[in-house]
Amino acid sequence: MKSSKPIAGRYLGYREADHAQPYARFFNPELAPLAPHVCAALDRGGVPDVLIPGIDQANSNLFGAEAVLEDGWVLTQDGGMRVSVRTAMPGVTPAMVDWWFGWHGDAAAKYKLWHPQAHVHVGWRETPPAGVSGRALYVGQTSIVDEYIGSDLIRGAIRFVPPATLGFTDKSLDDDQQATVICARIGLGDAPIDVGYLAHHVRAVPGGSEMRSRFWMGGRHVGGRNLIGSMAAAAAKRVLRLTERDARALLVHCAQEMPHLAAFLPELFSAFKGER
Repeated sequence: MKSSKPIAGRYLGYREADHAQPYARFFNPELAPLAPHVCAALDRGGVPDVLIPGIDQANSNLFGAEAVLEDGWVLTQDGGMRVSVRTAMPGVTPAMVDWWFGWHGDAAAKYKLWHPQAHVHVGWRETPPAGVSGRALYVGQTSIVDEYIGSDLIRGAIRFVPPATLGFTDKSLDDDQQATVICARIGLGDAPIDVGYLAHHVRAVPGGSEMRSRFWMGGRHVGGRNLIGSMAAAAAKRVLRLTERDARALLVHCAQEMPHLAAFLPELFSAFKGER
């Protein structure tokens, strides 16, 4: 994904107006250290592509019985990358995560709670339907985000899609107290080009939940959202190659924001679960 130019009035951190919000007490500018298993993945470096399967095997990778590599990255021959991250979420239920993805998308001050050192701005491309919350609110919607991935400011378009779109139909997903999976097509916010997919599988475990995140980016996953975008995407595929720097930055970003979210989500949900 390409770097974006800052927009006036958009900034990192909280200012006076942000601190006036009713949820501002949950803003913590400090991040916890990376989990040991994440540090081990960063020390190890890239892995063979068979260890992090492609999107065609996403369902068996996340819902199959065999052990899988939960933390790491692959650089693919077509110039893309795959990134895998695991997050412990004590005290969190899958339903809370669904609620969060619907709740935070209408205000930058909410979005900044999630990653105070990287998140700048958020907004829905179109106003979500009234009278719904959680999964029903965000699936089918596109979130336009300004965030830093590493040192690069990215303006992304995250189009949330039904889990079945990526082949996820496991029965556990019928009960949001047991599991959920957040799925999205990731694109550029400044151009009609899509660059990848993400999936965050959240499953209940003793004491809370475990999130298992997957990103499939670049290479064959680049495509256009219209004719102009398709022409630009075809050109980009010939020259764009994601690097180890890109993979490490995405892995670290996810490994920072998801534990940070877990630290305050149970209390935030208790206080604001009546809001959409």
